[in-house]
Amino acid sequence: MTIRFERPDPAAIRERGYTPADLHVHSSYSDAPTPVRALLARAESLGIGLAITDHNEVRGVAEALERRPEALVVPGMEVSTADGPHILLYFPTLSGLQDFYAREIRERKGKSPYLAVRLTTEELVERGKGYDCLITAAHPFGYFFLDKGLLKCTAKHAIDPAVAGRVDALEVICGGMSRGLNRQAADEAVRTGQGMTGGTDSHLLDHLGGVVTCCQADTAEEFIEEVRRKRSHVIGEETGAFGKALTGGAIIGGFLPYTIPSLQVHYEQNLPRLKRYFTRRRE
Repeated sequence: MTIRFERPDPAAIRERGYTPADLHVHSSYSDAPTPVRALLARAESLGIGLAITDHNEVRGVAEALERRPEALVVPGMEVSTADGPHILLYFPTLSGLQDFYAREIRERKGKSPYLAVRLTTEELVERGKGYDCLITAAHPFGYFFLDKGLLKCTAKHAIDPAVAGRVDALEVICGGMSRGLNRQAADEAVRTGQGMTGGTDSHLLDHLGGVVTCCQADTAEEFIEEVRRKRSHVIGEETGAFGKALTGGAIIGGFLPYTIPSLQVHYEQNLPRLKRYFTRRRE
């Protein structure tokens, strides 16, 4: 496995016998403004595959595969857990993803549908182990002042470190993170021997393809297996400051209809962390 911090060249990657795919992409079915049809067209023009990983939602993947069943679309979903971290789950088939969603996620969504479901990270990982899927920690050390990364939470002792050892892979380059935090994730994946994925976490069409996971694979099933076997390579660069600001605006727009329940979720997630912080200060 290799990790390279540079702009991907899909044509050159394919010449070397690998297929590039952006494994962390959002659509208008969650907190991004981008229609699925636009994502498919852009991916085709770039010569890459993609995984539409909407928050707690699978309709974007279903539409993509209905529109372009021949395209490399890895069925996936980004689940926002009750205790903070975001977990990416990738499935070999759409039916497998839809079954997991129907059984484990749909009835556990809250009033802010893209935020915390009623499952902790440990519970989600445990349930995911009962399905044929690849469980990946998204942006392990992110995001900003919010504890949306699994390794960020274990470092703060907010989550049992053993949970991190149970995920199949770490997202070692996330377009929304800083270079320093991505390097931390990459170093941890190398240290633990876990699989590696990369993706832009794109909420804007222009960002698609800035980070890719490369495998010698042609189908979603083969792609997942290559990551599981530790044979993936990740190439990409982080989004610049201006791009991050634009992304933040797009995400805020997606959450505006759910402002009050979203604030409630963030309050509930961060209150225990604030209590621990002030308790340590007093000690």
